[in-house]
Amino acid sequence: MSPREIPAGQPRDETGPVFAEPWQAQAFALAVQLSDAGHFTWTEWAETLGAELRAAGEDDGSRYYETWLKALERISLVKGLTDLATLDERTEAWEHAYERTPHGQPVEL
Repeated sequence: MSPREIPAGQPRDETGPVFAEPWQAQAFALAVQLSDAGHFTWTEWAETLGAELRAAGEDDGSRYYETWLKALERISLVKGLTDLATLDERTEAWEHAYERTPHGQPVEL
């Protein structure tokens, strides 16, 4: 599988992947960057994402990028790119930032 091949199930149009929100494009880019940097192969990524999609079960596609994030967390933990405590701290920081951000404004840490 080529690093630029769009995984099955990913929202797309005739030109490639489509994103409903900026964070989705950022999550997509992060997976590509980490693979390009040699932290995991695109095949490893596709297998991890596939496992997360199967675990999530039936979906109309609206939760695809949430599953993408879970796969990024999982492969980052497996590859030692982060640890669970750091991941939990960052998740909590984002939740707090989201809660205090006015509607329509970008979330910033």
